[in-house]
Parts: sequence; C-alpha cells; structure tokens
Amino acid sequence: EEALAWLAKNSADLLLLDLKLHDISGADLMQRLTEAGRALPFIVITGQGDERAAVEMMKRGALDYLVKDVKFIEFIPSIVRRALGQIATEHKLKEAIGEHRRLEREILEISDRELNRIGRDLHDGLGQQLTALELYCASLVTELQTAAPNLAESAREMSRQLREIVRGARALSHGLSPLPLEGHGLANALLELADSTRLLARVECDLVCSPSVVVPDPVVATHLYRIAQEAVNNAIKHSETKKINLALARSGKGLKLTIEDYGRGFDSEIAPTNGMGLRVMRYRADLIGAEINIASEPGQGTSITCTLRKTS
Repeated sequence: EEALAWLAKNSADLLLLDLKLHDISGADLMQRLTEAGRALPFIVITGQGDERAAVEMMKRGALDYLVKDVKFIEFIPSIVRRALGQIATEHKLKEAIGEHRRLEREILEISDRELNRIGRDLHDGLGQQLTALELYCASLVTELQTAAPNLAESAREMSRQLREIVRGARALSHGLSPLPLEGHGLANALLELADSTRLLARVECDLVCSPSVVVPDPVVATHLYRIAQEAVNNAIKHSETKKINLALARSGKGLKLTIEDYGRGFDSEIAPTNGMGLRVMRYRADLIGAEINIASEPGQGTSITCTLRKTS
C-alpha cells in the first residue's frame, strides 16, 4: 500500500517487485497499478521454490526475475542494467516507429495536396483552353455550312471529339481534386468517381448511397474517397471486369464503404493481397480507425469493404 501511494504521486523507470509483500501480493500490486494506468516495467523477486510463480509473472510482462539466495544481492546490479538497457531499446524502437508513421502520414498528405493541385491546374488551365477550342470549333462549323459545306461534316466531327476530350479532362480533374468532401460531399464525390469510371474506363459503375450518410470530418472523407478510388483503379487494371458497384451506408455509429467488381477474382489464400495499392488502402483505413476486408474467389469477382467504427 505504501508503494501504491508513492507511485500515485511519483514516477519510476523500473520496479523491483517482491511477490510476497506484507499486505498484498506482488501480483495484486501490479494489477492495481495497471487498472490505475500507472503500470511500469518490473523485475520479479521471489524466494527459492517459487520459480513457477515468477514464470507466471514473466508471462504477465516482467522483464526478468531474481531468486533470493545467498548471492542474490550480487546479481541485482547486472540484472537491473540489462533491464534498463532493454527499456531504453524499446523506447527508441517506439520513437522510430512513431517517426516512421509520421513520415508516412506526411507523404500521404503531400501526395493528396499534389493530386489536388494537378486536378485544379488541369481544370483551370488545360480544361479551359479545351473548352474555348471546342466553342471556336462549333463556331467554325456554322461558318463552313455556308462557306464550304463539304468541310462542315469534318469540322462537326472535330467538334464532337473535342467535346469528348473536354468531358474526359473534367472527369480526370475531378478525380484528382474531388468536390469538398465534408457533409454530403463524399457521396457526391463517389458519384463523380462512378461517372468518370464509365466515361474514361468504359466500365459500368454504379453507386448506392443512403441519403442519411454524412461525414463531418473532411480528413476522414478524403481517406474514404481515396480508398474507393484505389479499389476502383485496381479493379479496372487487374480484374477484367465490366461492372463495378460502389456502396456507402450506415453501419451502427460508423460507415461501411464497399467496392465490388464482377471480374476474374482470385484465390485469397494463394494470391498476394499486400500489393502497394492494398497497403496504401490499409494504411489510410488505419489512420481513421477503420478496417479493410477483402473477399474474392476465382471467377466470382472481388469485394473490398472498409468499415469505419465511428464517424466522429
């Protein structure tokens, strides 16, 4: 009890814990520290014949254990140094993992910003120039109908092809830089994704979305959109599908995003499911507290589901 009172107000790097204390057991002490959120690394000290109890405490997280015998005191310095070295190594590893994840997030953020910038430049630059050229071509068709009727049809075909190019450029720019995604923006962006898939990839693509789906956090919405976009691109490139279905629906307090194709599928127990695209999808899902599940069978298509436990 005295140790608990001291640890409630002070911090420590390492605890040397006798399993048989005067008031409570060492195991009970660690349990109470854990419940209070004050758990810390510890080494077990036990009497001869109690090694089994020490092994049980090792399973519960003890770094090492000491048996109280005639040379007990002599071993303490070296064991403590070894434990503190292990703790320092674990701290460095956690810091390295944290820095690695921070860099990964930063790379994703930079990638998303660059995609948005390219999309805006495509819309405001090339898109506007193509639109102006289309209008000029339409005007030329009108003039040629009188001045050179034999050339009017060629100009009309040129105008039609320019119109298709403008539509494609607009769909591409919206895919790179989607609509504002907060609120109902995610549903609207997914609808544009379905439209651009039909236009650019010539693949039938439909969206089913409940009107009640609202995503207030634009960061969460952006990651969900990019997950859907990556899944659609994977289906187009690898599945040889002619149809893709997108679905966004409520799932308890969260959301469920499903991307389903009707392509060749694969044996999930044999085929690799850790390609770059899938790794990025899983990483994006992890950032927002979601889970990615993949279901596929040869000849039966593939279904990718992203489940978000909470939307805010």
